[in-house]
Amino acid sequence: MKNSVIFFLFLLIAGQSLAQDSLNMRVLFNWKDPSLAKSSLYANAYNEVWGYAKDGREYAIIGTTRGTHFFDVTNPSAAIQVDFVQGRDTGRAIVHRDYHDYNGYLYMVSDEGNASLQIVDLSYLPDSVSVVYDQDTAIKLSHNIFIDSATGKLYNCGGGNSKKFGVFSLANPLSPQLLYQCENDISWWASTVGTGGYVHDAFARNDTVFCNAGDGLYVVNFSATPTLLASLTSYPDIGYNHSGWLSEDGKTYAMGDETHGKKMKILDVSNLSSIQFLDTVGVTGDNNAILHNQIIRGNYVYVAYYYNGVFIYDISSPSTPVLVGFYDTSKEFNFRSFKGAWGVYPFLPSGNLLVSDMQEGLFVMDVSQAVVNLPEQKSQRFQVFPNPVHDRLNIVGIQEFWGEYTVTVQEISGKIILNQRIENNFMKLNTISFPTKIPSGMYVVTIFNSTFAQSIKIIKN
Repeated sequence: MKNSVIFFLFLLIAGQSLAQDSLNMRVLFNWKDPSLAKSSLYANAYNEVWGYAKDGREYAIIGTTRGTHFFDVTNPSAAIQVDFVQGRDTGRAIVHRDYHDYNGYLYMVSDEGNASLQIVDLSYLPDSVSVVYDQDTAIKLSHNIFIDSATGKLYNCGGGNSKKFGVFSLANPLSPQLLYQCENDISWWASTVGTGGYVHDAFARNDTVFCNAGDGLYVVNFSATPTLLASLTSYPDIGYNHSGWLSEDGKTYAMGDETHGKKMKILDVSNLSSIQFLDTVGVTGDNNAILHNQIIRGNYVYVAYYYNGVFIYDISSPSTPVLVGFYDTSKEFNFRSFKGAWGVYPFLPSGNLLVSDMQEGLFVMDVSQAVVNLPEQKSQRFQVFPNPVHDRLNIVGIQEFWGEYTVTVQEISGKIILNQRIENNFMKLNTISFPTKIPSGMYVVTIFNSTFAQSIKIIKN
């Protein structure tokens, strides 16, 4: 541990004596490039992390002051950088980059300098990527982006504070079209949401957008005329409302306040007309502790907690979160600043966790000891039948989620024997040809996209 104070804090969190700075997590791969410039604000060479899976291979994507780095991490012990895309602007002025993929493209933004929206074609992987768009007409500066894959809309948060919140159509993925610059085009926006309409970060699903806007949470529907569905500007342990993530069943929202000493909030959002505060969870007794980003997969929320590292909580009972894993990625001692673990990405089909640390770089982590039975979460989107299967496997959506997914069939050893795209909407049936010339036995069917993964064990007869 960095010092006895932090060690004591971890004792409080974990409720047990810990000999190391980790619990149920181990590093499989770490990349750090000492030649990268460090930002003038927080001495960070690294920022956001994202992941991608294609044709049975897994990729880690991390932003730096120089640009965007692409790693093949299918086998973490032999991970390699497969490509690099330089940012429109680079160097010590760059603090933030952000990413989201859609329809085989990666969208890349920055919030500093002479930046632009860059779009990369991922179809050339595993060999390389190709920049197919680099313009500043639609988006020049952006603090965060989120793409609603179900509706093909990109939400642009901030942007040097001159742009508060923008909504773009990706009907043509290579030509984003502005639908709303909300503070200008929606009469009530600037006076209702945040400070002048500024949104720091957002989560969107099926046109319902959770806007984390500094002074609180605002939920807006963009399916037709933009409509405010809910707002929450008073809640326990309130700080600067920074970011959040919605559970797959749409009932639980994990929300972070980027304020020293404030914890993560767990909310019941199953009834937006009456959002319920359930609990706070995080580092106890440390007024310097500060979280940054959190993502929910299944019954677990993964949290980048700046200089305290990365944490995993079991929220199967949302009102009583339980710490199940942590790893202290950071070596920083300047606890009042903004340094350490920046982001997490838990959606790789393997279950491995990607983490970015502002000073220590990219981590690929084995979290299988913390995240138990992840493939069998109660919040499933798909069912498969028949099971056992002989030659035709049916996949049906059981929840109201739309979009394109990838289906892989793997041997228990991990070898991919089938890889296919499917389209889902509510109760839509997809049928795939299950390989018949393979031995009888158990196989794993994984259905995933950039923000979701579900695995199902199936018997081949």
